[in-house]
Amino acid sequence: MRFLWRLLINAAALWIAAELVPGVDFDGGFFDLLLVALIFGLVNAFIRPIVKLLTLPITIFTLGLFTIVVNALMVVITSALSSTFTLTGGTLDQFFGAVLAAIIISLVSMVLSWVLPDGR
Repeated sequence: MRFLWRLLINAAALWIAAELVPGVDFDGGFFDLLLVALIFGLVNAFIRPIVKLLTLPITIFTLGLFTIVVNALMVVITSALSSTFTLTGGTLDQFFGAVLAAIIISLVSMVLSWVLPDGR
């Protein structure tokens, strides 16, 4: 049950980010959104810990602010793996769009995790 809640929270966060951030687009229906949320969850479960470990020195040096860049990288990887969730624009636009999307996804996920029941 907890997995389903996290999947729905990720789906909502990704959808809100796609609605609010220019250059972050979602072209699909509800089931496509769930698939993108599943991809995002798998990327965060398997790739993010490795990237966080490799970037630990710079994260410590920047007092944790580099975590935003790591989160943006997870959005970029999710976009690359999904055909319905895309980052548009030039390279610089994509980077800033991914950073802004990562911030929004983190905030929405945090708020929804507080508001919704735990699912246990």
